[in-house]
Amino acid sequence: MAKIKYRFNPNSLNFERISYTVRDYAINLLRYTFAGLVFAVIAVVLFLSFFRNPRLRTAERELRFREQQLRQLNSELDTLYAVVDDLRRKDDEVYRTIFGAKPYPEHLRNQGIGGSRRYAQLKGYASSDAIIETKKRIARLQRSLVAQSKSLEEVFELAKKQDDMLQSIPAIQPVNNKDLTRIASGFGMRMHPIYKVMKMHAGLDFTASVGTEIYATGDGVVASADTKLSGYGLHVVLRHGYGYETLYAHMSRIAVRPGEKVKRGQLIGYVGNTGTSSGPHLHYEVLVNGQKVDPAYYFFNDISIAQYEDLLQRAANATQSFD
Repeated sequence: MAKIKYRFNPNSLNFERISYTVRDYAINLLRYTFAGLVFAVIAVVLFLSFFRNPRLRTAERELRFREQQLRQLNSELDTLYAVVDDLRRKDDEVYRTIFGAKPYPEHLRNQGIGGSRRYAQLKGYASSDAIIETKKRIARLQRSLVAQSKSLEEVFELAKKQDDMLQSIPAIQPVNNKDLTRIASGFGMRMHPIYKVMKMHAGLDFTASVGTEIYATGDGVVASADTKLSGYGLHVVLRHGYGYETLYAHMSRIAVRPGEKVKRGQLIGYVGNTGTSSGPHLHYEVLVNGQKVDPAYYFFNDISIAQYEDLLQRAANATQSFD
């Protein structure tokens, strides 16, 4: 039974019974309901602020840890990329240059890392983009390291062959200084002694007596020993490997045969006056990768610096060739 309530009426100086309508009950109900909701919201907010779910706190802590680790991992990747770039630069500009090798092919250094499906299982999460990008950077670094490893293996093989290469490079005079009368003509445009026109002279002319010994200037194989090349007379071509070849022309006699292996300093023939020649001499050429170069730059093994400078000076002053 509901409790009957009264209120004092100051006009009549009597207590009068309070009567409630349906509207009054509805307003009171709404008032209490709103107050309860406000209290409940405040209570929930306070609870979540000070008494959060342990699982939620753990998840947030793990998320912060994951983000921190991703940042640290990318920072370490930056350092590794810098190291690999420096190693690649030294590989192409220093190590390979020493052995005369071409830079490692760029398309082998920068191979693809696969299509978008490769990372499909990582999508759909808040940190998907960051994780996918990091994994792509790792994949690119792995491919760079594999390519660099293969490149260094090639350099290592070149280093193992260094002794053979150094022995194969033309590095001595083909005629001994004691047997040499003079260097009659150097590398460059010269007056041809027979045709009397300016013509490119692609070698050095060593004047010496007929029968003077001629020596191989580097280890190699006799590519030809005949008179097939017009104007060279009796001549020998040595193939040294590593892109080097040498030619010895106008011989009086040949001392080797095609296919024979020779060593630096080995007798291969004798000075003569065969072919298009105006006097006894040896015409000597050096070819690098098929291009004729100045032989004067390949006498660094058996003459002093003073002799070398004198040789260059005499070769430059000669104005007429012997062939």
